[in-house]
Amino acid sequence: MAQSLPHAAVVYHPLKTDLASLRSLVAEHEAQAGWAPTVWRETDADDAGIAATKAAIDGGANVVLTSGGDGTVRAVAEALRGSGVPLAIVPQGTGNLLARNLGMPLSDLDAAVRAAFVGHNRAIDLGLITITRPDESQSEHVFLVLAGMGLDARMITTTRSSLKKRLGWLAYVDAGMRSMIKDSPLPIHYSIDGNTLKSITVYTVMIGNCGLLPGGVLLIPDAQLDDGRLDVVALRPLGPFSWLRIWHKLSWENGVLRKSKAGRKVIDLINDTRSVTYLTAETYALSVAHAEPIQLDGDDFGMALAAHGRVDPGALVVRVLDDWTLDT
Repeated sequence: MAQSLPHAAVVYHPLKTDLASLRSLVAEHEAQAGWAPTVWRETDADDAGIAATKAAIDGGANVVLTSGGDGTVRAVAEALRGSGVPLAIVPQGTGNLLARNLGMPLSDLDAAVRAAFVGHNRAIDLGLITITRPDESQSEHVFLVLAGMGLDARMITTTRSSLKKRLGWLAYVDAGMRSMIKDSPLPIHYSIDGNTLKSITVYTVMIGNCGLLPGGVLLIPDAQLDDGRLDVVALRPLGPFSWLRIWHKLSWENGVLRKSKAGRKVIDLINDTRSVTYLTAETYALSVAHAEPIQLDGDDFGMALAAHGRVDPGALVVRVLDDWTLDT
């Protein structure tokens, strides 16, 4: 009995996808690769693409392309977790966070589609988070890049949709400035890898799977997608010039000095870890006295009293090309 040809599935956000261009490129590359016709599945507003992805897996898809923003990519990855079916990203959103951290050329649609059919597989970690709500109900989710509570989540909650549509990621700067002016720092309790519970006051605390943000901001310089650990970063308020120190560290030290051996020596001499604190963890837990917004990969995930979770090593397979490099 002849073996059936492999086929791809595309899970796409209808409002963020140039469907005609994508269909044309997919048809071209599937023909060159000798694959069967691709199956197309539109995301559902209720679950952002989880059901469509599960249907693609059940249908025997050999690779799933996802076209949309970070929320769509996160939802598709959640459905693909542990399946072994590779994910190919077609970045169409504002942040394109995972695509950036994979070194993808964000404006090259052909390269994104080509990777699905002729790229190689790379296993990466997923972050898992269980959110405890004000009514004490709980829900578990995955995140690919960053989960956060504090200023980052507040600014995502307050970002004006009209401004985001016009300015993209820069809209978060507007929201961040408004949140910084009117909001107080956040006292939290946290525990890393089951150790003793500690208290800290922060502007924000974030759990990262990788560290590059839009605008070339390297939030977590040592974070890796496949090291079996998550990186915890806390931005701490220490006096009236805290934000200047934080911005200096993220933009100058992380973004410029770390690129050279000489620069890294300078960091060793002037390193100030008081305003920006880094830790690594396999498991984590944090809680607050009053419910706070929480964000996953740049999307508002509602209010939370606590969050705990762990890393799931190598749980997602992504399709990449050899010439993709992370240029920070």
